[in-house]
Amino acid sequence: MTTASYRISGTGRLTPARTARFTFDGQAMSGIEGDTLASALLANGIHLVGRSFKYHRPRGILSAGAEEPNALVSIERDAARKTPNVRATVQELYDGLTAVSQNRWPSLSFDVGAVGDLASPMFSAGFYYKTFMWPKAAWKGLYEPKIRAAAGLGVAPDQPDPDHYSSRFAHCEVLVIGGGAAGIAAALAAAETGVRVILCDEQAELGGALRFEAGAAIEGEDGWSWAQKTVARLAGMGNVRVLPRTTAFGFYAQNFVGLVERVTDHLAGPDRSLPRERLWQVRARRVVIATGAIERHMVFADNDRPGIMLASAARTYLNHYGVAVGRNVGIYTANDSAYAAAIDLKKAGVSVAAIVDLRDNPTGPAVDEARALGIEVNHGRAVVRAGGRLRVSSMTIQPKNGGGERTISVDAILMSAGWTPSVHLFSQSRGKVAFDDATKRFLPGAYAQDCVSVGACNGTDSLDATLAEALKAGAEAASAAGAKGNGTKLKVDASEGWSGGMLGAGPGAGADTTVKAFVDFQNDVTAKDIRLAVREGMRSIEHVKRFTTNGMATDQGKTSNMHGLAIAAETLGKEIPEVGLTTFRAPYTPVTFGAIVNHARGPLFDPTRRTAMHGWAEAHGAVFEDVGQWKRAWYFPRPGEDMHDAVNRECVTVRKAAGLFDASTLGKIEVVGPDAAKFMELLYTNPWEKLEPGRCRYGIMLREDGFIYDDGVVGRLAPDRFHVTTTTGGAARVMNHMEDYLQTEFPHLNVWLTSISEQWAVVAVQGPKSRDIIAPLVEGIDLSDAAMPHMSVREGKICGVPTRLFRMSFTGDRGFEVNVPADYGQAVWEALWAEGQKHGACAYGTEAMHVLRAEKGYIIVGQDTDGTVTPNDAGLDWAVGKKKADFVGIRGLTRPDLVAKGRRQLVGLKTRDPRMVLEEGAQIVGNPSQPIPMTMIGHVTSSYWSENCGRSIALALVEGGRDRMGQTLYVPMPTGLIEVEVAGMVFFDEKGERLHG
Repeated sequence: MTTASYRISGTGRLTPARTARFTFDGQAMSGIEGDTLASALLANGIHLVGRSFKYHRPRGILSAGAEEPNALVSIERDAARKTPNVRATVQELYDGLTAVSQNRWPSLSFDVGAVGDLASPMFSAGFYYKTFMWPKAAWKGLYEPKIRAAAGLGVAPDQPDPDHYSSRFAHCEVLVIGGGAAGIAAALAAAETGVRVILCDEQAELGGALRFEAGAAIEGEDGWSWAQKTVARLAGMGNVRVLPRTTAFGFYAQNFVGLVERVTDHLAGPDRSLPRERLWQVRARRVVIATGAIERHMVFADNDRPGIMLASAARTYLNHYGVAVGRNVGIYTANDSAYAAAIDLKKAGVSVAAIVDLRDNPTGPAVDEARALGIEVNHGRAVVRAGGRLRVSSMTIQPKNGGGERTISVDAILMSAGWTPSVHLFSQSRGKVAFDDATKRFLPGAYAQDCVSVGACNGTDSLDATLAEALKAGAEAASAAGAKGNGTKLKVDASEGWSGGMLGAGPGAGADTTVKAFVDFQNDVTAKDIRLAVREGMRSIEHVKRFTTNGMATDQGKTSNMHGLAIAAETLGKEIPEVGLTTFRAPYTPVTFGAIVNHARGPLFDPTRRTAMHGWAEAHGAVFEDVGQWKRAWYFPRPGEDMHDAVNRECVTVRKAAGLFDASTLGKIEVVGPDAAKFMELLYTNPWEKLEPGRCRYGIMLREDGFIYDDGVVGRLAPDRFHVTTTTGGAARVMNHMEDYLQTEFPHLNVWLTSISEQWAVVAVQGPKSRDIIAPLVEGIDLSDAAMPHMSVREGKICGVPTRLFRMSFTGDRGFEVNVPADYGQAVWEALWAEGQKHGACAYGTEAMHVLRAEKGYIIVGQDTDGTVTPNDAGLDWAVGKKKADFVGIRGLTRPDLVAKGRRQLVGLKTRDPRMVLEEGAQIVGNPSQPIPMTMIGHVTSSYWSENCGRSIALALVEGGRDRMGQTLYVPMPTGLIEVEVAGMVFFDEKGERLHG
C-alpha cells in the first residue's frame, strides 16, 4: 500500500495495467477496469461522497452493493445524458466517467445546507405534520414552495433522453434469481436435465458472497473460481440464458417477473445502436429465489461518519478489488462475519486497531484466529460514538453495561449487526413471511406462487446446506416441468460459518440520548425518531414508517427496516412478530423511466390507429387531430383558408348539399345470442325487446350510480343480433363494461359479445342530397322514405361489397352511415366522393361535425357530461324506459340527490353579442356583483361559431337550467363579464323537419 493509493499489490482480482480515468467533482483520478465507482474512489482515499437528505451531514460509502443508501451520485456522459441518484457501489467504472456529488452547495466539503444539522432539534420526526398546519393559508404560498425546493437529492435531467431502450418477453421452465453459490447450483441442477433455464444477477460477474469469502472452496478450487467456471459452463449450454447486470425488480402474478438488464451503462463508448437498458418480462413455470442476505449496520452515536461501513463491504473491496478502506481500522460487531474482515485486512498488511464485540463471550475459529494474529478483541463492549466529521477519526468504547470510556484512533470502522435474509421478492409474490425467534429474522413462510427460496434468503447459513438445498430445488423445478434429473452433486471443501447478531440500537443510543444514532441513513432517521413516533401514538409499524420515513428512501430500507422494527417493538414493549413487518413493494431497486416506458416515446408514445380512409384524407390536405389513439381528420382546408374558414365552409356545404365524414372510429360491438335482447334491456335505459329487426334506436348506458356512461345508436339486424355503436373514446371501456356484467351479474344469459370496431369502415353521408349520392351505388336496398325511414338499418351491397346501411344522422339532416368491410373502405369512399362531387358535396372533419351536432343540441358524452350527469340532467328522460323493471343504474336514478331540484341541467346559451364565442370550461355566475370568490352555478361544455345560425352557440350545465329559460347569466372572463341568455339546446331547424328530408 502506497501513500498515493489504497491499492494493495497482490490482492484483488483486477488487472492493474488496465487503467481507467475518471473525475469526481472535477478532480481527475484513475482506477482499474473492473472497478465500481465506489472501489475506485476508495482506492484514491475518497470516503466523503455525499450529503444526507435532511441534515446534510457528510456521508461515505456504506456497502458494496445495491443496498447502498449514501453514495448516490450523478453520472454525466454529456449535456443530455445525466443520470442522478446512481449508486456508486453498482456503477461500473469506464474510461472517461464523470461523476458529480449531490445535495450540497457550494461544495461537498463545505455545504451551507449543513446548518440543518445544527438546527436538527427543531426537525424531529413528524415535525412537518405539526409545524405546517398553521396558518392554513401559508401552506401554498410559503411552506410548500420551500419544501419542494429543498426536497430531492439529485437534479433531474432537463433535456430529452437521447438513449433508447428495448423490451423482450421470455418463457422458461426455471427462472433463478440470484447468481451466488445457491443460484448457480440451482441453475446447474435444472439445466443438466435439459429444461429452459434463465439465471440472472444484478452484478457484472456472478458469484454473490463468494466475491469476498476468502475461506470458501468448492470442487477442489476456491469459491470464486468455481463460480466463474460454472457460470461459463452454463452460458455455453443451449438451454440456459445467463443474464449478468440484470436485476429482478418485481415478482407479479402467475410467476411473471420483471427484470432490467443494464446493457451499456458500463461502457466508455457504447454503440448507439444498442439499447441503454433492456426490460425482460419473464413467465416461468417455477421461480427459484436465491437473493442472499444483506448485512446490517450497528446503531450507535454518529455511526454515519464517512469511513464507517459494513464489514462485508470492506472485505469485498479488499478481496475482489484489491482496495483497503483504511490504514488503521476498527471493528464493531455482534456477528462472526466481521472477524473474517479483520483477519483478511490484517493478513493484507492493514493495521486493525481493535475488534469491539457486543457479545459477552464470543467463541469460534474466527475469534481464535483474530487473537492469534495479534488483534485486540474487546468483548462485552460497545462503540458508543465515533469521532471526526468529514471522515471518522476515532471510536469511543466502553463496557456495554456502562463504565469507563476509552477512545481508539482509527480511520475506518467496519460494523456488522448480523444478516437479514432478502425476502423482498418472496414477499412481492404474495408469500407470507414467518419470524424465526431463534435467529431473530423473518424467513419465507407460506408460498402463494410456484416458487422456492434457497440459501441465505431462506435462512440457510452454511455453504454445505446451501448447495444441497439449491441442487434439490433446481432438480425439483425441472422435475415439475417433466424432466428427469441426473443427481448433480457438489463437494464443499471449505466454508465459512457465521453466527450471532443483534437488532435495534446499541448501548449509547438509548431513549434519553441526544446524539444521533442513525437507523435509516438516506432519510436521516435516528433511533430517537423511532421512539418518538411510538410516544406520539404510532402503534402500527406502517404508521411508524410514515411518521419517521424510515425505509421509505430509494434503498427501500434494506439495511434499516429490521432495526427500526426492533426499536419500535422494544419501545412498545412487544415482541417483534406482534408489531408486524412493513410491505415489500416493487421495484426492488430503482428502475429508470426509460426501461419502463421503453419504446413508447415520441411517435411511439401511444399506438397510432388510422382508418381505412386515412390515406385519402392525407392526400386531400386534411389536418388531423388525436382522438384517443385514432388520427382523425379535423378539417380540410383549401388554399388560403384557415381553420375557421374551412370549418365554416364545411358546415354550410353539409346543410345546403351534403358532406362525407369518416366515422370509422366509432366503437362497434356485435351482441349476438338468444338472449341478446334481454341483455340489452339490462345494459341500457331504453326498451329493446319490441324493437323490430331493421330498426335503430338511440341508447343510453348508465353506471350503477345512475350517471351517463356512454351512448350510441343501436341497430337490430335480426331477433338475436344487435349492432351497437359507442363513442370513439368509449369503445374499449364499454366492451369491458358489457363483458363484466355478462360474466359476473348475468352469466345465465346466452349472449356473445364481439368487438367489430376495426372490421367495419364507416362513411357518414349527411345532408339534403345524401340519398342522391348513395343511390347509384347501392344494390338490393330500397332507399325510399317509406321503405327506409329515419332510424333504419338494412343489409345489402354498395359498390358490389357487403354493407350495413344505417339511415341515421348526427347533423340533423337526412343522413346515412355506410358500413363496409374495412378492406374496402377507401374504395367505397372514393366512389361516394365521385358521386358527391356531382352534387356539390364536401369532405368534412371532426370540428365541423362538432358544430353541426351542437346546432341540433346533440350531446357528446365526456364533453357535455362530466360523470355526474343523469339522463334527466341532459334532457334525455325520453330515452329511459318508464315501464322497465330493471337495468344497470335504475336504483341509482332514484337517489334523493339525483332527483332533487336545482341540479345542473344541460341548456343552450346565446351571447348578447352574437359574435362573442365563449370558452369551453368557462364558469357561469348568476349575480355579477357578488364578492370574490363568486358562487359558480355552472360551466360551458361546448361552444362554437355557427355560420349556419350566423352567431355563436353554446351548451352549458347550469343549476336548475331548464327553469332559467330566458334569464340573463354571466360568464366572468379576464377581459370582463360576458352576458348570456339561457335558451333551448336546439339552435337550427327546431322542428326537426330536415331530419326526415
